[in-house]
Amino acid sequence: MTTGMRADVGVVISASHNPYIDNGIKLFGADGYKLADDFEAQLEQWIGDDDAIRASLASGANIGRAFRFEDARGRYIVFLKQTFPSDLTLDGLKIAVDCANGAAYRVAPAVFEELGAEVIPIGTSPNGVNINEGCGALHPEALAKVVTENGCDMGIALDGDADRLILVDEKGRIVDGDAVLAICATRMARQGLLSRNTLVVTVMSNYGLEMAMRDHGIRLLRTDVGDRYVVEAMRKGGYDLGGEQSGHILFLRHSTTGDGILAALQVLGHAVREGRPLSHLAGVMQAAPQQLINLTVREKPALSSLPDVAREIVRAEQELEGTGRVLVRYSGTESKCRVMVEGQDASAVDAHARRIAETIEAAIGA
Repeated sequence: MTTGMRADVGVVISASHNPYIDNGIKLFGADGYKLADDFEAQLEQWIGDDDAIRASLASGANIGRAFRFEDARGRYIVFLKQTFPSDLTLDGLKIAVDCANGAAYRVAPAVFEELGAEVIPIGTSPNGVNINEGCGALHPEALAKVVTENGCDMGIALDGDADRLILVDEKGRIVDGDAVLAICATRMARQGLLSRNTLVVTVMSNYGLEMAMRDHGIRLLRTDVGDRYVVEAMRKGGYDLGGEQSGHILFLRHSTTGDGILAALQVLGHAVREGRPLSHLAGVMQAAPQQLINLTVREKPALSSLPDVAREIVRAEQELEGTGRVLVRYSGTESKCRVMVEGQDASAVDAHARRIAETIEAAIGA
């Protein structure tokens, strides 16, 4: 909408995937992309300077006016429908849609209905405080129950601001962002539509996705955690598909940011064209066993400066080489160290993760 209206900036008030008390502000530039980290840092510095704020405030008629854009919903629905293959419909499909009592509570059901699906909507009664509460992409269990009880072909779960997508297959099983990316990447590559034959994900994506991409001759590029870093890598490298395990899926050929409804339409397009259920499509990847341990730490020294810790990490990496991976990192917002180990053997994965965690706890545990 920011680019379509030729606006200088787009502002979204959103709790994202969090409770309503975490409402905050997301800013988008005139190009439709989130603002860069350094620019946001400059804004924060400016906001903290009371004198600078007072000197720049407008007054009187210069403050401007607010206008309601009456047809925003309709224009957005038309845009979304145009991303779905024009030669296909959703006729005959029954879809359950959980809108998380959030931003898409009207738009999402309408999009799928207008394309021909029978829709069972849930999470469509926002009251100002129930956004993401026990529903949506972070709590897809309720959706899974609706899918199985009503014989749905698919369940679609969005989060509060509808930029995340988690799916539920016809058997009630959760299909996360990694599986969605695997489905779309393999199909796009087959059709010659995957730019530079590359998929961009974060370091948190499951090793099973990496193995699936390797089997299909697709390059996997990892970034730091956060959809903004995925987008930066995509723009820099000229890639058009990327995302996160959490459900942020980015199709830069269609949009400048994650859009859960748009992503769901892409998966539905593949399902309809192939005449296959979601469970079959999701079989393109098998998630590798994973162990994630979060440790509270009293300080955050470089892990390489802790000999015993570095030794355990190297040991695990050597034993898992070619069959798994090790990721140990500090949280950017909490006094925590996160230990993640993935591999083909669940018991070995668990043992490596626990040894590394115990060593870190002995060195810098709280």
